Amino acid sequence: MIIKVCGMREAENIRAIELLGIHWMGFIFYPPSPRYIEKLPDYLPVSARRVGVFVNESIENIVYRTIEFGLNAIQLHGKETPDFCKELLRAIHTTGKEIILIKAFSIAKKTDLIYTVPYEAYCQYFLFDTPCQSYGGSGETFNWKILSEYHGNIPFLLSGGIGYNHIRALQEFEHPLWAGIDLNSCFEIRPAYKDPSLLQEFIQKINGEV
Repeated sequence: MIIKVCGMREAENIRAIELLGIHWMGFIFYPPSPRYIEKLPDYLPVSARRVGVFVNESIENIVYRTIEFGLNAIQLHGKETPDFCKELLRAIHTTGKEIILIKAFSIAKKTDLIYTVPYEAYCQYFLFDTPCQSYGGSGETFNWKILSEYHGNIPFLLSGGIGYNHIRALQEFEHPLWAGIDLNSCFEIRPAYKDPSLLQEFIQKINGEV
C-alpha cells in the first residue's frame, strides 16, 4: 500500500518523515493553502517520490515547478479538464521527463464516480477526497462504502481526514483498485509540519508491525 504524506515544507521535517519509509511526499503549490510551499527547501526527499499538488494552475507554472522540484508525480486538485491533462502531459514530455499524473475527485455520492471516466486515458492514479467549499481538503472523511460502486480501471488513493482513529477501518476496507492512502492534517503539529512519532506509530499499526 502506498503511503503518501502531503503538505510538507520544512527541510528538517521532510528528512524526518522520509526516514519513516513513506512512499510518496506531497508539496502543495496552491498559494491560499496554509501548507503552500513557495521556495525550494534545503532538503528534498530522495527515496520517497515527490508529488506536486496544483489547483487550477497554468501548464507553464506546473512544468516550471516540476523541473524546479524534480517532481515524480503531479496531482491536480482543481477543475482541470481531460483536455488540460492531455496538454499538460504533452508539455511535460517535451522536457524529456516522465511523470505520474493523479487527478483528485470529491466523492459524496456514487454518481460522482462517473466523472472519473474521461480521465482514464491520462491518469495513472485517482485520489478520492471529501467534498468541501475550498480546495485542498476538508480534514474529514467521506463514506468509503460509496467506492464499492467504483468499477473503473485506474487505481486510487483514499484521502480526507485520515488519522490514527481510522486504523481499523483501513484494515477492514477492501477494493481491488485501492492503491494507498493520503495523510495530512491529522498528523500535524502545525500546518505543514508533521509529527514523526505519531506517523511512525500509525504506519507500524497499518503494516501490522505492532
